Amino acid sequence: QVQLVESGGGWVQAGGSLRLSCVASGRTFSNYAMGWFRQAPGKEREFVASVTSSGGRTDYADSVKGRFTISRDGAKNTVYLQMNSLKPEDTAVYTCAAAPYASRLGNVYNVWGQGTQVTVSS
Repeated sequence: QVQLVESGGGWVQAGGSLRLSCVASGRTFSNYAMGWFRQAPGKEREFVASVTSSGGRTDYADSVKGRFTISRDGAKNTVYLQMNSLKPEDTAVYTCAAAPYASRLGNVYNVWGQGTQVTVSS
């Protein structure tokens, strides 16, 4: 089974950018759709973005559409989340996850990383 490790979180001022990475171990990375979710303190976990196993289709939450870009590199077993024009409300723990198919539903994903903190100051 694939294992996931995120990196790239940190502190940034509003309007800035960050790129999150999620490296997958194992040889079956190409079989999985990948997603990014986030959870802010006191709030429910929410869907951010997903990409199909082929990389051919992406999906975004309305709150990040036009600002965030999800992509994957099969040669590096890595999925990325490029975050631009960050807002204070983007502050959360961001977690990548793997699933048999792309979905906005967290319960479809059966492998989760440990998460990385993103803090956006105003």
